[in-house]
Amino acid sequence: MARPNDGAEVVERLLLALNEHDLEGVVACFAEDYVNETPVHPARGFSGREQVRRNWTQIFAGVPDVQARLVRTIVDGDTAWTEWEMSGNRVDGLVFLIRGVVIFRIADDAIASARFYLEPVEETSGDVDVHTIRVAGPTDAVDYAAAAGVAS
Repeated sequence: MARPNDGAEVVERLLLALNEHDLEGVVACFAEDYVNETPVHPARGFSGREQVRRNWTQIFAGVPDVQARLVRTIVDGDTAWTEWEMSGNRVDGLVFLIRGVVIFRIADDAIASARFYLEPVEETSGDVDVHTIRVAGPTDAVDYAAAAGVAS
């Protein structure tokens, strides 16, 4: 039977493996039949531990100094709600910075599934008014994008 803290322990094990760049340790945190859902980008969802291996092999190679920070974790039964920040420098010289939330389901001392909401941080797409117009479309209201000189 799973203990109430198992979710937090698995997440902490994952954090440690990520920061030690321990590929086998990262992969071991996931169930063989792991399922990743990416609701904002549905085509990015996948199943299986081997895709986790491929993803982190690429990240460790492309961002050799990547470090992860767990901003918050809340465990409720078999669900661990986590907020992450991952940063480093890509081998091509660009800054790597992603932030967001991952909701893990823990089973048998491993991550069985996740709803993944991590995204690269970007600071060039305009303020909230510009974004709202981009998402909802222009209306008869003030066109803040035009006023800000940002193409919608």
